[in-house]
Amino acid sequence: MQHTEAELAQVLHTGPFHLALRTALSVRGLPLQRVQHHLAHRGVKVGVTSLCYWQQGARRPQRAESLRAVEALEEVLRLPENSLLRLLRTGDAGTDAERPAPRPYRAPKETSGAVERLLGAPGSSPGSGLHTVGHQERVRIGPGREMRHRHSQHVVRAHRDGVDRYFAVYDGDPGCDPGRVAVSARENCRTGRVRWDRETGVLVAELLFDARLRAGETYLFGYGFDDGTGGPCNEYVQAFGFAGGQYVLQVRFDEEALPVRCRRFAQSSSGSPRGSRAELTPTGRHRTVHLVEQAVRPGLIGIDWEWE
Repeated sequence: MQHTEAELAQVLHTGPFHLALRTALSVRGLPLQRVQHHLAHRGVKVGVTSLCYWQQGARRPQRAESLRAVEALEEVLRLPENSLLRLLRTGDAGTDAERPAPRPYRAPKETSGAVERLLGAPGSSPGSGLHTVGHQERVRIGPGREMRHRHSQHVVRAHRDGVDRYFAVYDGDPGCDPGRVAVSARENCRTGRVRWDRETGVLVAELLFDARLRAGETYLFGYGFDDGTGGPCNEYVQAFGFAGGQYVLQVRFDEEALPVRCRRFAQSSSGSPRGSRAELTPTGRHRTVHLVEQAVRPGLIGIDWEWE
């Protein structure tokens, strides 16, 4: 989305830093590679990956050489002097360490070990080399209160060269038979390897992109899972390893199985208390609820509901 000068002036005043930087880049129409080139001409060396992290809030410039780069960025982007530096000094909603945000949580149902085994390498990450810019999910609950469909449209940005795939994880409800879960590559990708662990109900699907990305490039793709094999579903949770962009979740219930109460929540980890509770008002003949998170933080976000 193209931002305006008025929006830039506002966010330079209110912050946070990463949003101000991202808005300035949009208004000036400069890709990260070009920004890096301008900085190099001023004797400032900073990688495209670092610039990408800064504008998404996954890293925060803190070291002396990084602060010099931010000062040069103000000049390159034709911003008021100290406008970005002020946001860093006064503090804002970004992360406060110049490193990728940690993974303080374990996956729901403690399935991270199964995911690692299915990926084939300890410590492997489903989105290795990628950072989420925007993610929209649509979940459908069937007449037997079971998970029927989960469809995703995902926008990612590469923070290293050569990324050409994403590993989508499906974590089934108790009783789920992952061997019967159907994977669909819907937009700008195709299905590669699909592996599952019957004991935990976890499935990992390799989604191959139509292009090999360079650092800083974005990519939009869509995919889905069709299930119906598990028992009653009482919640849907999405886990985030890094701070990132917008997340939208919609849950649609079958008219034969409507919950009596729906609430959104957030958690810093799967073992921590659920906070940010808010009642959700169903729409569409009481069949649909949704949440919108404008800038996700590391942790978990979801919707849970109660059956009669």
